[in-house]
Amino acid sequence: MSEFLEAILKRGIGALDKKMGIEIIEASPERLVGTMPVEGNTQPIGLLHGGANVVLAESLGSIGTQLHAGADRKIVGIDINATHHKSATSGVVTAVATAISLGKTICSYQVEITNDKGERTCSARITCLILAVR
Repeated sequence: MSEFLEAILKRGIGALDKKMGIEIIEASPERLVGTMPVEGNTQPIGLLHGGANVVLAESLGSIGTQLHAGADRKIVGIDINATHHKSATSGVVTAVATAISLGKTICSYQVEITNDKGERTCSARITCLILAVR
């Protein structure tokens, strides 16, 4: 793994990602894969919290955009939406983020989240803005 990728993954794994147990399995500007445990990220009734899905999707999109933008730029999320298709109550969910558009100032990703059985639990889309570092 390159030093740049290692630095980005370290930068991308913030306090919230750590608290939620998010792990990055694969990372490139075009495709990212990450996992997150259901346990510890549930609603009071035991279902994976929808906001946890959104955090996972935003983490992958942000890391992918940073990899695309390079070390001399910073990125911010400007739009995210999610549709929850099925609940998860145990195990691990896996997210695959695929680049929709990798531009000079805007990047968008489609994120599909599945449960341990491979069933789609959530579809999300995130858009990030690339800013110059000052």
